[in-house]
Amino acid sequence: MKMAESGYVFLVVGILLLNIAGLATGDDEWHAAHATFYGDMTGSETMQGACGYGDLFKQGYGLETTALSTALFQDGKTCGACFVIRCDFKNTKSCLAATIKVTATNFCPPNYSKPDVQHWCNPPLRHFDLSMPMFLKIAQYKAGIVPIRYHRVPCFKTGGIKFEMNGNPYWILVLVYNVAGAGDIIDVKVKGSNTGWGEMKRIWGQNWLTNFRLQGQSLSFQVTTSDGRMVQSNNVAPANWQFGQTFEGKQFT
Repeated sequence: MKMAESGYVFLVVGILLLNIAGLATGDDEWHAAHATFYGDMTGSETMQGACGYGDLFKQGYGLETTALSTALFQDGKTCGACFVIRCDFKNTKSCLAATIKVTATNFCPPNYSKPDVQHWCNPPLRHFDLSMPMFLKIAQYKAGIVPIRYHRVPCFKTGGIKFEMNGNPYWILVLVYNVAGAGDIIDVKVKGSNTGWGEMKRIWGQNWLTNFRLQGQSLSFQVTTSDGRMVQSNNVAPANWQFGQTFEGKQFT
């Protein structure tokens, strides 16, 4: 083997080994951020929130939730996304060894009266404001705020996508939750038994609006997540559906 060919082979092998090492550690997937907590151990202050969810226990999210800073929240587009978080031992002595998985259910608003070093939810900072039980799994209470590493992961849910019907005879507002896969929704369409498919408009978080008059019709929905996947649930709501009811459709697998 010639010297040039030998050097090329060693270079290729070296690159492959580096790539394998990267895959093994997953370091190239982890991003730097900080985390705090809000509320108490009951999680009562984490209910409701800017994503439009209600009772997070009844809706399947429980206490494994987080509010996101402006840079991550993206005007509600990230609601429903799932993240794995671990404390960054290299930069603080307050870390605990656990790794947690949380769903984005709320917004951590910026405070422009304070500089970034005093208010971690100011853009462009990436910040997770966790429920207290989740924070205490990765860090000591006394820390208050800790550096973390995080990355997006698929969401795993029990049962199908849920559609909660709200509104009045003039407009329908549908809360879409319990979404598996990517978790965050980029598009929702609705179809009545007497109509074609129509676009719904995101109002806030995962609340989607239509002005179509669909009372007295069975309803079907198409839900598309940020990874471009779509799931269609036909005739989810029967023709006699009522406001305040919740219906279960198909799920991403």
